[in-house]
Amino acid sequence: RSHTTWAVLRKFGYNEDLKMSKEFLFPQIKVPNGCTSELNYKGQQFFSAIFERFDKDQDGALSPFEQDNLFSICPAPPWGSDISHIVPTNAQGWITHQGFLCFWTLTTLHDLPTTLEYLAYLGYPISDQENQLSAITVTRDKNIDLAKKQSTRNVYECHVLGAVGTGKSMLCRSHIGQCLEEVEDSELQGVTQCTVNLIQVYGQEKYLVLRDIDLTHVNPNLHPMEVACDVACLVYDGTDPKSFEYVARVFIKYYKQNKIPVMVVCTKADRNQVKQNYEIQPSIFCETHQLSPPHAFTAAKEARKELFTKLATMAAFPHLRELSMLSGDSIVWKAGIGLALATALGLIVVKLLKPDKR
Repeated sequence: RSHTTWAVLRKFGYNEDLKMSKEFLFPQIKVPNGCTSELNYKGQQFFSAIFERFDKDQDGALSPFEQDNLFSICPAPPWGSDISHIVPTNAQGWITHQGFLCFWTLTTLHDLPTTLEYLAYLGYPISDQENQLSAITVTRDKNIDLAKKQSTRNVYECHVLGAVGTGKSMLCRSHIGQCLEEVEDSELQGVTQCTVNLIQVYGQEKYLVLRDIDLTHVNPNLHPMEVACDVACLVYDGTDPKSFEYVARVFIKYYKQNKIPVMVVCTKADRNQVKQNYEIQPSIFCETHQLSPPHAFTAAKEARKELFTKLATMAAFPHLRELSMLSGDSIVWKAGIGLALATALGLIVVKLLKPDKR
């Protein structure tokens, strides 16, 4: 019967034109200021299952044919040919399983409506009791995390700031496993880099998003959206004597008085270093402002995860910023010491408050 057919079609989100309705594709959700949107476990499991279903040869990557099949019921693929510049891919530039989850993590953070739309097209379970919103978590306000000294989030954003030519873009590409020898100069010029990858922080999986922000002037006027992040990575070129002044002034102007953790990074560390034309040298600057010593980084070798683990850990534990002055090179070790001290202090307080039974 025709009315039965239409009832079924409407239940699955189709309107009178046999197109999915906006109400079906884009259920209402509010993300308050200070909060972010993430894929929860249910959402990740759905996208993971979709990937595995269409990865017919089970090689851990989507070939162009497999990708076309996956998105054949969607208006268009959600990414372009530059996907290998954003998330992990294989040697052929095909998106991997990890890269697939990274892409939807990034999209959910920056463009939630697109995630909701593709969840609907790809067949996410939708009924009168449930829709795509069950795949999404809206995190609590970051200020609450700081007050409670505990973060419930799994996705962190790092802004990589520095003068043009300091190697910021290559640093971002290193985050997805690429090294200098694999990247053409033309891929880095005139294109704002944004990369995302999975990082282990104390055995927990966290997603770290790196966003490249150019400092075109020594004393720039940054938009609040360019400043606000979970951790700031201030990059200078150790072979350019004018490079450090850019990040030093940005730190003093925008980050000295706020609670955002900061790491200073010296790129091209495999080359001869020069004295910086600034009132104090980078190591003294960091010591003066209670920052970790500059992290030496080079993109000429295979990307090392140490820097990105540090950044993710600093983002996850921003209240431990004062530990940056402790000796030792690993921020993970510093944060671990802080947690151990907090636990020990808690045990001492409990013993002191416990009534004496004698």
